Amino acid sequence: MYCQGVTNRDRLLESTRALLWERGYIGASPAAIQQRAKVGQGSMYHHFDGKRGLAVEALTTTAQDIRLRAEAALDRPGPALDRVVAYLRVEREALRGCPVGRMAFDPDVVADDALRGPVEGYFSWLTERLRQLLEEARTAEQIAPHLAPADVSVAVVATIQGGYVLARALQDPSAMSAALDGVIALLTGGKG
Repeated sequence: MYCQGVTNRDRLLESTRALLWERGYIGASPAAIQQRAKVGQGSMYHHFDGKRGLAVEALTTTAQDIRLRAEAALDRPGPALDRVVAYLRVEREALRGCPVGRMAFDPDVVADDALRGPVEGYFSWLTERLRQLLEEARTAEQIAPHLAPADVSVAVVATIQGGYVLARALQDPSAMSAALDGVIALLTGGKG
């Protein structure tokens, strides 16, 4: 599972990231993390200040990784609306859900400022970046002038997250595709 040169710290971090995505904060017990990472309890507490500290770092790393993938589409050259559409067309694991968005449904994460911080930070960044691009698209007359970029950016993020929810509930990834196709059609006037 792990290649040579991967440290126990790396194993613990990757195991926690996977378990948070699969099971949430409660389900990512120290025993499950250690078992998945194939390390002992001493190693976990040597590298991290307990489960909470490990989870904060895991969530931060996950949010950073997802942000980098989003930036690859959003910051590429081209018209602003094309960049937003490219982001909406990024391949997603619809049936697994968003590893950051899933944490917004976890009561233990939402109740803890440190755990919620990476989740809140990612969504704040994403809605603001989309708002900037949609403002640019409106100025360039790529979207209808009545569309408010701040509101539309929130609607785009909500559509993505809702697409995950529908796909998981229906066990059908085409629900995610339909949600994204719908928001693209609304943004492009059916020309996307």
